Amino acid sequence: RRLLLPLMLCSATVAVAQQPPVNAPLLDHLVGKWVLQGTIAGQDTTHEVNAEWVLDHHYLLIHEVSRQMNGKGEPQYQATIYIGWNEATKEYACVWLDDYGGLTSASIGVASPKENELPFVFKDEKGEVTFKNEFVYDTKASTWEWRMDNVANGVAKPFGRVKLTHN
Repeated sequence: RRLLLPLMLCSATVAVAQQPPVNAPLLDHLVGKWVLQGTIAGQDTTHEVNAEWVLDHHYLLIHEVSRQMNGKGEPQYQATIYIGWNEATKEYACVWLDDYGGLTSASIGVASPKENELPFVFKDEKGEVTFKNEFVYDTKASTWEWRMDNVANGVAKPFGRVKLTHN
């Protein structure tokens, strides 16, 4: 009996073998401190954005906090975003958690990588695209642009256009 438990633990360890760290040169350009400026939902806005690799370089963690305050003196908007790589599908996955709450399948976006772009697509429980957020890196300026669109009945409408510059 004493031998059975270690064997079970060893076989469980093999079945859930650790993935290698994510090799993502494009996302490496997002690591650091940024100022996000632009328009979201028709309002001019400025946010602080910090990005770093976490959990043994498996996920890029982005923390976004608006400089604008609400009536309680708290940031008007906050989000914690994780981006990871899915080796099986060859896509990035993005989990967007913000102070609006309501975690659903629409909180998870996927993107097939392009040279300097990650076009995240978020779908609802029915598989319909509800939101797009394209992360576009400008190699010459070393800046990022996020192009956010609400999607209804297959039609995309601009929700936000922001630029991230080094802080």
